[in-house]
Amino acid sequence: MGSNLQAISLFGTLGMALLVLAIRMKASKRPVNAMKILMPPIGMSTGFLMFVAPMTRIPVTWGLLAFAVGAVVFAYPLIRSSGFTKQGDHVYLHRSKAFLFILIILLAIRMLLHGYVEEFISVYQTASVFFILAFGMLLPWRVAMYVQYRKLMNS
Repeated sequence: MGSNLQAISLFGTLGMALLVLAIRMKASKRPVNAMKILMPPIGMSTGFLMFVAPMTRIPVTWGLLAFAVGAVVFAYPLIRSSGFTKQGDHVYLHRSKAFLFILIILLAIRMLLHGYVEEFISVYQTASVFFILAFGMLLPWRVAMYVQYRKLMNS
């Protein structure tokens, strides 16, 4: 059963990563607004309901550490490689040419860490740790994007 959960987790993560890559690449062709920037972390926050299930619970220190790693290590390259341009009344996402490469590298690092951590704690707890890490990456990135967006809209 454990190896089935590991395989499901691996393919689920890879599938979601490919979906995110496709969505991010298409997003730069359409204007953005505050709602499009802020909805992903709001939508993702519903994932914290997983902690209702006892098997997914982790010590608070693990959660804080996972969030910090996501916010400091993983969010920083995304923040640095994402920006906006204003064309008329519309704002468009403009990212560096390295953005796709950065996403792929971050995914690879995350997958390697996932495999390592999974050797020491349960599959469910690993999922919890990496969900919090991903949220820790997404939230600061989107907040930074929103701040940039507001500055551009007010200029």
